[in-house]
Amino acid sequence: MTTSSITTPDLPDAPSAPPRPDGPLATAHEQLATAVEHLGYDEGLHRMLATPRREIHVAVPLRRDSGETVLFHGFRVQHNVSRGPGKGGLRYHPSVDIDEVRALAMWMTWKCGVVDLPYGGAKGGVTIDPREYSLSELERVTRRYTSEIMPMIGPDTDIMAPDMGTDSQTMAWVMDTYSVNRGYTIPAVVTGKPLAVGGSLGRGTATSAGIVHVTAAALEKVGEKLDGVSVAVQGFGKVGSHAAAIFAARGARVVAVSDQYGGIKADTGIDVDRLFAHVAATGSVVGFDGADPISNAELLALDVDVLVPAAVEGVLDEVTASQVRARYVVEGANGPTTTAGDRILAKNGVTVVPDVLANAGGVVVSYFEWVQANQTYWWTEQEIAEKLEHRMTTAYHEVAAMARKHGVSLRDAALIIGVKRTAEAHEIRGLYP
Repeated sequence: MTTSSITTPDLPDAPSAPPRPDGPLATAHEQLATAVEHLGYDEGLHRMLATPRREIHVAVPLRRDSGETVLFHGFRVQHNVSRGPGKGGLRYHPSVDIDEVRALAMWMTWKCGVVDLPYGGAKGGVTIDPREYSLSELERVTRRYTSEIMPMIGPDTDIMAPDMGTDSQTMAWVMDTYSVNRGYTIPAVVTGKPLAVGGSLGRGTATSAGIVHVTAAALEKVGEKLDGVSVAVQGFGKVGSHAAAIFAARGARVVAVSDQYGGIKADTGIDVDRLFAHVAATGSVVGFDGADPISNAELLALDVDVLVPAAVEGVLDEVTASQVRARYVVEGANGPTTTAGDRILAKNGVTVVPDVLANAGGVVVSYFEWVQANQTYWWTEQEIAEKLEHRMTTAYHEVAAMARKHGVSLRDAALIIGVKRTAEAHEIRGLYP
């Protein structure tokens, strides 16, 4: 009989603990409070909008390839389902905790409202560093996590998608685990799947394409085009890397990019295609021979037209935001700007295109994938690209019109739209019983 040792990582904060003052949930609550004040909602409705509808915290044990047993913590939060089933990513990252997942789920609710999708917001995560585990170990973690949260998910209740630390293969494992337990194949239980098992063309680059579409729309409002505009991208992951490539393909000058190891800068523009090859060979943008080294902090302070924070939340705070010299901040990540940072950027005349609008391209094409799976009929890549551009530019113009009408920032305008659509659905449906 084989015995194994059991290792338990540090436990996250208990679900009842108050949010950290500098954490993403505190930021999400402050943003909601601002929208509620503009809309004139009462305290009861405010509390309903601030409180997750359902959440679950599960233990995720893993037998490692070595035989050792380790234990992780997994979460799934459905923030609001008044407009439709929950929709949101599955994140694998060592910093994942219940408050982060609650914040991300709330932002997904507003995001789906902003781009007018028939979804509510949801989010999931496992507190794990996926870089430290083999592919087979990650498969076992995914299947166990899926099994534990199965009562909460489904194609008509809560649909997962890839997020930080997960990918299309992760979604295939989730779909298979769910389908095997149900007894038949159910592609619509997740989005962001490989094409071979019901994924959608264009899904892998949808978030990035959406970022570029709203940037183009913002520039168009002031009579400018993407051609020749200087862009810095913080975070060269699956969102930032493709955003850089699409910006370059549309004539923008990508002058700086960075990842967790460092960054690079070239005033004349970076050859993004060559950079992709370098990253594939080395695992980082660092050491690329076509540019000079730069730190992440230095990248955020560059004098560029467009800054795209596309890594993690909270990077633009009261310290870093004061150093931003970009004309536009287009939020590729979720929650990259704190409340204090937002105030500083506004004071300094920086236009912020908020995450609930700027990075909504992923959930838009996830919606397209879900529709295609339910119809068992798949669209062409051109059809998807056209539908995505139309949805993103329409949403930008609606947000910009709301901002002008009420004299507020794009973030406040986007939140007003997302919160109002969610609250209207709740009020029309009424309370049961």
